[in-house]
Amino acid sequence: MKKNYVRPLDLRHGSVDLSHGGGGRAMVQLISDVFGKAFDNEWLRQGDDGAVLPAPGPGERLVVATDAHVVSPLFFPGGDIGCLAVHGTVNDVAVMGARPLYLAASFILEEGFPLADLARIVASMAAAAREAGVPVVTGDTKVVEKGKGDGVFITTTGIGALPVGRQLSGANARAGDAVIVSGTLGDHGMAIMAQRENLAFDSEIRSDTAALHGLAAVAMAAAPGLRLLRDPTRGGLAATLNEIAQQSGVGIVLDEAAIPVDPQVAAACEFLGLDPLNIANEGKLIAVCPAAEADALVAALRAHPLGARAARVGEVITDDHRFVQMKTAFGGRRMVDWLAGEQLPRIC
Repeated sequence: MKKNYVRPLDLRHGSVDLSHGGGGRAMVQLISDVFGKAFDNEWLRQGDDGAVLPAPGPGERLVVATDAHVVSPLFFPGGDIGCLAVHGTVNDVAVMGARPLYLAASFILEEGFPLADLARIVASMAAAAREAGVPVVTGDTKVVEKGKGDGVFITTTGIGALPVGRQLSGANARAGDAVIVSGTLGDHGMAIMAQRENLAFDSEIRSDTAALHGLAAVAMAAAPGLRLLRDPTRGGLAATLNEIAQQSGVGIVLDEAAIPVDPQVAAACEFLGLDPLNIANEGKLIAVCPAAEADALVAALRAHPLGARAARVGEVITDDHRFVQMKTAFGGRRMVDWLAGEQLPRIC
């Protein structure tokens, strides 16, 4: 079986398209061929959600992560671009095993953007930072001409402290390990899409956006052999597991019946012809741990408010092809590949 072929980037005549921001194979290729080659260094080569850096003092190291937020609409059921900007970067620091300490924020504002909406976004952002215990300590603001900024874009950078000896990385998965998710998949992406498409359901689909450093701490305490944590944002579970398979040089097999998806989200995906495995999440963790620690880890996650629907959904296997596969409800198997293009633009 062959994976979808992606043509080499045409750096002379080519141009950026939406697939380059979709979390799939095209985005990975853009990052590797353009940014990775230009900025190449030992820290960037780690290839995780943040970079582990040497600290000036003994006992801990620094983790740095940054994330840009261009979500549309700016306000959606369960959140808005402000709290999302805090949660996204706190989570990128947390899945590295670090304790988030500080945030920096940069705003690009469009001329004519209502001050009332800006104040609402900043208040939401401040409330999320206070709740997470991670203050915004510095930032920058720029204004562009009307028609050139689409309201507001926010970039946040997080700084965290990582104890010496702790190393969670997408390169750590080993054959025989268990794959665990902390809850239902696709909630954030489908909340955005349901609002865009004016879809009505018996109950409102709400974004799962949340700061996950408390849940990550629970996971690390419950599973001393924890290999890695990831938050499956753009590209969803499928893209994240393919990244892990590539980094670790392994295969992964999922059990379709074990994967938690809210019925409303499943219905929306079916209506729109989408796969929940490709849909972004902003309040879920993927954990990979030794199989012997899986039951304890699932139980610990379920005891936390943000992990009540945690489930063991698959296993890591030996596979030189580094495929991610799914055992279906009908007893067969199918490939779980990267997205070939941009499925849901502007969701985070």
